[in-house]
Amino acid sequence: MAHYKYDKNTKWLIRKHGNSILYLGGVRQVKRWRALQTELVEPSKLPDGLLEVYFHGRSAPDYFLLEVATYPEKRVLEQSLGDLTLAYQHLHILPELLTVVLYPRGRFRLTGDHAVTSRLQWSKLVCQWKVVELWELVAEDLLATGDVGLVPWVPLTRFQGPPAPLLEACRRRIDELARPEERDNLLAVSQVLVQLRYNDPRLLTILGGKQLMIESPLINEILAENTQEAILRFLQARFGDVPEEVVQRLRSISADRKLKALIKHAAQCPTLEAFHRRLS
Repeated sequence: MAHYKYDKNTKWLIRKHGNSILYLGGVRQVKRWRALQTELVEPSKLPDGLLEVYFHGRSAPDYFLLEVATYPEKRVLEQSLGDLTLAYQHLHILPELLTVVLYPRGRFRLTGDHAVTSRLQWSKLVCQWKVVELWELVAEDLLATGDVGLVPWVPLTRFQGPPAPLLEACRRRIDELARPEERDNLLAVSQVLVQLRYNDPRLLTILGGKQLMIESPLINEILAENTQEAILRFLQARFGDVPEEVVQRLRSISADRKLKALIKHAAQCPTLEAFHRRLS
C-alpha cells in the first residue's frame, strides 16, 4: 500500500510535468513533449510513464520510459529489463529509460545495468539505463530553475539545515508559479513525498496540511480508486470473477457517498447480478 500511495502521485507528476522529470535525469533542450498512453502490454507490466519528446534541432521524436521507485530494490532490475524489451517490441526502436529512486533503504543500490543468461549460456540479455537517486541532487539547484514541476521532488533532495525553511520555500514556489487548476494537487503531492522522509505533521501544515489533502482532486481520485479496488476484491471473494462490465461501471463512480453505499451493498447483496443492478 505504501508503494501504491507514492506510485499514484508520481504518475500524476509524469502526466503533468514529465519534462521536469527528464530534467532530473539531465535532459535539456526539450522543444515539446507529451505523455503517451502506456498501452505496451497488460496493465500489470506497464511502465509508470512513456513520453514522446521533441528536441530542438531534431524533427523526429525520441521516446523515454519513466519509472519511479520508492526505494532501491532488486525487483527494479527485472522491471527495467522488461520495460525495455517490451517497449522495443512495440515501438520498434529502443527508448531511453530513466529510473528515479525516491529514498534510500538498506545497502542495495541501483547501478543502471542488468543482465540475464540462459541456462546453457547460449543467450544473454543485457540492459543499461539512467538512474537518478533524489538524495544525491541538490535542493537549491532544483529550486533555482523556476520549474514548478520540480518542486514536489525537492524535499527528498540534499540540503543543509532543518527542513521547515526548505518546505516554506517550496510552498512559495508553488503559490507563485503553479497554474490555479494544479496548485492544490502540487501541494498534495509534495505532502505525500515529504511523508516518505519525515514523520512530523507540523511540517505538512507548511504545505497546506490535512484540509488541503481533503480538497485535492488528485487525492480524492486516489481515495476513490482505493475504495473501488476494495469493493472489487470483496465481490471477487464472495462471487469469483467479476464481469468487465461491472468493473468498468464501478470505475466510473467516484463520489465518496455512493462508493460507501456500494461497500455496504457488496457485503449484503445475494448475487453478483443484484450488485450489477444496483450499479445500473
